[in-house]
Amino acid sequence: MAVTTDIIASWRRPRATIRRHLARGVSEAFAFTILLVFLTLAFVSQWPEASHEAFLANEPSAAPRLLARALAVLATIPLWYGVAALSRLLARAFGGRGSWYSARMALFWAMLAVSPLVLFHGLIRGFLGDGLQATVVGLLVLAGFLYLWLAMMIEAER
Repeated sequence: MAVTTDIIASWRRPRATIRRHLARGVSEAFAFTILLVFLTLAFVSQWPEASHEAFLANEPSAAPRLLARALAVLATIPLWYGVAALSRLLARAFGGRGSWYSARMALFWAMLAVSPLVLFHGLIRGFLGDGLQATVVGLLVLAGFLYLWLAMMIEAER
């Protein structure tokens, strides 16, 4: 399946989607690629806000702001691996029988599946700035992510 089709399927049936990905076998390259695709989309979601800030500051280019954000996004890679490891330890404490790889896949795929909302949140922040709208969309992103991650972790730990 295409990634976009899998993202839509993740919202309808998250457990079946992660089960299908885990049935492919262990591929660290695949898991890392999913993480990188999400981080790339998360970076792209910050372009409108960076451009807006540069315009308001009367700067000729948003490039310095974008470079700083790109480096910040890349710096989170170890954090995501740590979150996946902690989720695996927590699941094991509650009797989970998954693997370190399945915990990573559940987290990384949930992040990728929520990326359309992350892009929408970036547009809201870029066009409207911080405010009630950005807060509401941010909470929707968080709720969607938690729903997907929890459902996928339950399946990954079976």
